[in-house]
Amino acid sequence: MRQQLVGLLYGWVVILGLVLITSFILAFVLRFSSLNEPALSWVTLIVGLITLFIGGITAGVKGKAKGWLIGTITGLGFTLFTFLLQYLGYHHGFTLEQALQHLGYIFASLIGGVIGVNVISGNQDAKA
Repeated sequence: MRQQLVGLLYGWVVILGLVLITSFILAFVLRFSSLNEPALSWVTLIVGLITLFIGGITAGVKGKAKGWLIGTITGLGFTLFTFLLQYLGYHHGFTLEQALQHLGYIFASLIGGVIGVNVISGNQDAKA
């Protein structure tokens, strides 16, 4: 149980770090190019999916068991954090489009968690 919690924490930290880095890069792109926000909507969706996938892999590798559960909880934690930030900070709930995006994020994190657990178990099988 403790190992799964450590995995969740690592996954959330990786997601937070990647989101901050990519947000910084995208902000520079918006500021110093002629692109506007609607033009980057697909880019932000893809970056978010990749970020949650990597966070799920990290959580699965550190958790070492129940990758589907660790990945799902990692994605749900990100979605909850985003919802609370948006609702409490900006007084707006999720739109249907955002809800569908976050379902995709949760699914990407779930797949990442499963792959992360299997990567670690595959390495242990190779050593034996």
